[in-house]
Amino acid sequence: MRTETPVAVQLKDYQAPDYFIERTLLDFDLYDDHSTVRAELTIARNTDKGSDLPPLRLDGQQLELVSITLDGQALAADAYQLTDSHLILQPLSANFVVHTEVRIHPENNTALEGLYRSGKMFCTQCEAEGFRKITYYLDRPDVMSAFTTTVRADKQRFPVLLSNGNPLAQGEEGTRHWATWEDPFKKPAYLFALVAGDLWCVEDSFTTMSGRDVALRIYVEPENLGKVQHAMDSLKKSMRWDEEVYGREYDLDIFMIVAVSDFNMGAMENKGLNIFNSSCVLASPDTATDAAHQRVEAVVAHEYFHNWSGNRVTCRDWFQLSLKEGFTVFRDAEFSADMNSRTVKRIEDVAFLRTNQFAEDAGPMAHPIRPDAYIEISNFYTLTVYEKGAEVVRMLRTLLGEANFRKGSDLYFARHDGQAVTCDDFVQAMQDASGTDLGQFKRWYSQAGTPRLTVSSYFDKAAGEYTLTFQQSCPATPGQSDKLPFVIPVELALLAADGSHLPLQLKEEDNAQGCERVLAVTEAEQQFTFVGIANEPLPSLLRSFSAPVKLRYDYSREQLLALMRYDSDGFNRWEAGQQLQLEILNQLIADVQAGRELRGDVQLAEVFAGLLADTSLDAAMLAEMLTLPSEALLAELADVADVHAIHQAREFLRQSLAQALHQPMWQRYQALRAVHSEQAYAASAEQIAGRSLQGKLLAYLMLSEHGDVRSACVAQFEQANNMTERLQALACLVNSPFVAEKQQALASFAAAYADDALVMDQWFSVQAGSSCPGTLAQVQALMQHPAFSLKNPNKVRALVGVFCAQNAVQFHAEDGAGYRFLADQVITLNALNPQIASRLLTPLTRWRKYAPDRQAQMRNELERIVASGELSADVYEVVSKSLAS
Repeated sequence: MRTETPVAVQLKDYQAPDYFIERTLLDFDLYDDHSTVRAELTIARNTDKGSDLPPLRLDGQQLELVSITLDGQALAADAYQLTDSHLILQPLSANFVVHTEVRIHPENNTALEGLYRSGKMFCTQCEAEGFRKITYYLDRPDVMSAFTTTVRADKQRFPVLLSNGNPLAQGEEGTRHWATWEDPFKKPAYLFALVAGDLWCVEDSFTTMSGRDVALRIYVEPENLGKVQHAMDSLKKSMRWDEEVYGREYDLDIFMIVAVSDFNMGAMENKGLNIFNSSCVLASPDTATDAAHQRVEAVVAHEYFHNWSGNRVTCRDWFQLSLKEGFTVFRDAEFSADMNSRTVKRIEDVAFLRTNQFAEDAGPMAHPIRPDAYIEISNFYTLTVYEKGAEVVRMLRTLLGEANFRKGSDLYFARHDGQAVTCDDFVQAMQDASGTDLGQFKRWYSQAGTPRLTVSSYFDKAAGEYTLTFQQSCPATPGQSDKLPFVIPVELALLAADGSHLPLQLKEEDNAQGCERVLAVTEAEQQFTFVGIANEPLPSLLRSFSAPVKLRYDYSREQLLALMRYDSDGFNRWEAGQQLQLEILNQLIADVQAGRELRGDVQLAEVFAGLLADTSLDAAMLAEMLTLPSEALLAELADVADVHAIHQAREFLRQSLAQALHQPMWQRYQALRAVHSEQAYAASAEQIAGRSLQGKLLAYLMLSEHGDVRSACVAQFEQANNMTERLQALACLVNSPFVAEKQQALASFAAAYADDALVMDQWFSVQAGSSCPGTLAQVQALMQHPAFSLKNPNKVRALVGVFCAQNAVQFHAEDGAGYRFLADQVITLNALNPQIASRLLTPLTRWRKYAPDRQAQMRNELERIVASGELSADVYEVVSKSLAS
């Protein structure tokens, strides 16, 4: 067992660095059995901290020091101190140069941090603290340096040598060659990147708004050359959008992306040289689904947008991570909304937030978007920092308006260009540009948890007044018991009986202010009274989900149906349907638990029939309206999650709807298939919407008892000209009782795509997500498949991650086998890749959500992980907080 408890890093203990690194010269010699890194660091005392000369503490892990000099003089062993994590020496002046040479072993680096091998190439991942595994350095984001990097390797096996910035020089040395890159912009070490390999590239160019030509290159292994055009198109769209919406122009002569097979994250925004998980850059109709195409578009945009919101202006310390990630997630979400359906994008984001981030807020790892402390920073690349962080930025735009928000972002970039700053600096720029006091708003950065907003209404017909009363609260979270009121922007409208929207005039105002507006709820209890209201209206609250809160207003079923019919806000139309379906599902769950007979809901079937008959409704929106609340959301909303009752109730409702609506669903499905089978694939919003609806209908139809559907599903699988339709059909077959068709489809799919790693990941996932009995045994068997490797994060996520995090009914088997399986994988991965091990743990951390017998089983597995041996800081932090909750 661990003998030392890792020490938490505290935000309150932050101190500026004693020294800065003005210039960094790096020289890499890459070999199969080791690599040598020579570093020349030009260092200066931080004069803001005084004129004395404290010891210089350079970060370093898993490094073999070969030599060290200070101002050209070699240091004897007694002139410096080496620990497992630092190189400590005493400077003799305020300005000096340190040379080090270290030997590292990328070939053995399974943690995929620092410099490592992915297949036949070398690559890096330095965020958050991976650079210290490359050379001794001040590895912190508030130390920004100008980098010049030379890379040397075998010229036949590694013909492409890349690093940050612009190419400076290149040459040959016998069988080896070298290339030097210079980045003119100062950056922290976490943005450093290096790639060496036998790579091919697709080239294009982009002309910026000031008329500069930028070379665009996407590097991939030769067999993937035909899968990058979508990423290139997405990059060019992103560059133009960032100029038009934020006025941000790219600043280097070249922008590069490299696709890497082994990567812990989705992608990394290293300055000028973005390194991508191959799953986030490779896409073709035959190998990637519509969702994968949209993900590529979004991730390419996200990493490109980081050039300003993360690179040119970066974080002072890792507690400020949401400064760059929350802002950039908001930016990429807005980009995706502009490229596709804005309403559907909002629905998808909110559904994900409620199911996953709200659960994080309610669990042992709950933290504010700016945490107070961490043990391992990798554990705080969380949905709270990213997704809730984006919602906080969205609220700022909602409160300030688009014009003032743009003024604020312009001021932020101008004021802090080239600096490492804080979340407070971002909010201050918004405040200064808009003239709005945002002091109370900053509580969103420091208080954890999901606020609850309860709304009640009172109509005084005689006075023509309608009053809304808002009450806000926030539950206790680890380390925070009492919460002060937030600023909650509530976008709303009031609907008349005919669906028209009423003019909105508050009692203290002289005139109406339009038919929809934003109210700022700032107190624990607060009232707003509207005047000039002749008849009691229907409130449309929290339109477009204007704040990440749990809203409660006691709508009647008739009111929900009216919102579904009349509300002009597409999100709230969908939301009304979700609330209606939740009401029905919760009753069915109670019926399952009580052993009562289950009955379908006639009114819901009529609503769905009306939606299917409405040809004016966007196909993507219709697909969302027909989607029942997920089992994960139902579990999150329950006081005690009864996984099996939830599954049984939801499947019953799906099946009853499928039987009641077989004919209109079948007709709509056949019409869509006829269209799609005749058209060439395009990742356009219109086609994606049609295929989304088609897949939703097929999933329903396969639950009915009609024999014609089975043959249609098999035909779609065999005849599809794209991966979206093929995988839709495969998923339906895998979750069906049709064993022969299922086995034949899985076998033919694997035979067709055996050489495509990313497609085989989808093959793993569709089986891991099956709700059929025996799935765990199938997952364990698939771990022995030649295409699976526990060392590859994509494989682990596709098989182990999908089973444990997305297949609740099988993971929560009564015998606890799913819990034991997950604990086994975490114990193994703890030694191989701690980041992936800690992220897999999430399902076990929520043990208090379940009945006492399940709690005991899950807690036992957490305790078994603790007792398994020395734990990484990543795993230790998650397990210890989970057990302490």
